[in-house]
Amino acid sequence: MRWNKFLTPGRIIAAGFALLILLGTVLLCLPISHQPGEHLSWIDALFTATSGVCITGLSSVVCSTVLSPFGQAVLLLLIQIGGMGITTLGVGIILLTGKKIGIRERTLIKESMNQPSFQGILRLLKVLLIVTFGIELVGALLAFPIFLQDYTPGRAAWLSIFHAVSAFNNAGFDLIGANSLMPYQNHVPMLLLTSALTICGGLGFVVMLNIAQKRHFRKLSLHAKIVLTMTGFLLLTGTLLLHATQDGLSWVQAFFYSAVTRTSGFSIYDLGTFSNASLLCMVLLMFIGAAPGSTGGGIKVTTLFVCIWSAIAYTRNRHPTVFRRRFSQEVRDKALMIFLLGLSVILTSTFLLCVLEPDIPFLQILMETTSAFATVGLSCGLTADLLPLSKLVLVLTMYIGRLGPLTVATLWMVQGRKNSEILRPEETISVG
Repeated sequence: MRWNKFLTPGRIIAAGFALLILLGTVLLCLPISHQPGEHLSWIDALFTATSGVCITGLSSVVCSTVLSPFGQAVLLLLIQIGGMGITTLGVGIILLTGKKIGIRERTLIKESMNQPSFQGILRLLKVLLIVTFGIELVGALLAFPIFLQDYTPGRAAWLSIFHAVSAFNNAGFDLIGANSLMPYQNHVPMLLLTSALTICGGLGFVVMLNIAQKRHFRKLSLHAKIVLTMTGFLLLTGTLLLHATQDGLSWVQAFFYSAVTRTSGFSIYDLGTFSNASLLCMVLLMFIGAAPGSTGGGIKVTTLFVCIWSAIAYTRNRHPTVFRRRFSQEVRDKALMIFLLGLSVILTSTFLLCVLEPDIPFLQILMETTSAFATVGLSCGLTADLLPLSKLVLVLTMYIGRLGPLTVATLWMVQGRKNSEILRPEETISVG
């Protein structure tokens, strides 16, 4: 009984991700995972496995030249499992075998998918599996003619599959070379396809299902309305700011960066040449991230909305109300806690890297740590040259970012007997 109390859903999910990272590290260390004449150290294998499972995209090696086809397949599998969630994929396999799903499995699904209740949880899981593989298949089919222009049919097919899975799961990995998508920086169909896959993965399965069922904005749930509103606002704002602060970016390229910066992390330029204003804009977009229950990271768009809207309502001495609905004090407290914990993780990681890497400019370090926490993958080119200890800091940051800072903070809570809370006398303190 005590063991069952210790194995909370959050701890099981955290342990599952950790074990998958370790398994991926071992597989990537095997000689069969390397190209002839190449070698992958254990720290680089750990970093790559963590980045794959946490669907981050940061890489300390060039995957296309270091990893063999077997190693690339391992990385693709890590991305797929990491994006869908270990619990989701595991229970999906159980469903395919026809076995019954117990209350424990349902609880794990609810926690991993960030759902408020058990209602319709198995139906949502089935839709998730169908939608995931369906969108990835369509993405691969659309990417194939693009890659076929530059590669053999077999290679183009493999690149298309890898790119579709990586983009939809917001991983940011590619097998094109050391320059990410730079060869396609002026290829509008590729930029729009990658942006579309990224946005779909960043919306979340609950929102996509709600859109498919209701088909009208007024009929959508409050969660879906906020996610769509914030996604559209951030895409537009990011496009305008990046186009205004970075010389040479076309409108399509600015839109591409606005989409991938919050979630997937593909790049078509060397970010080390970007202006400070553009990098700071990217840092803010990465910190915000995508929607809850999606393949994206960050503090989530709904968290930012609740924090800002609550602050506005407070100044007007009103309850935070939007779309003729109001959200509870519990939601406001949770949003504020996630915002503060996320900010604390980034500041701590940035401080540690500033100590370990004193010669690297501060903004580039902030870019790296925010990218790791938000599981984005954008980098100014620092990752490969970082010290092993610095890479371990980023590994831990990616792990916390994938699980969620609030989940990590509650992993060590002890479930004891339920005692009534003693209300102490209240006293006023000065703030602000």
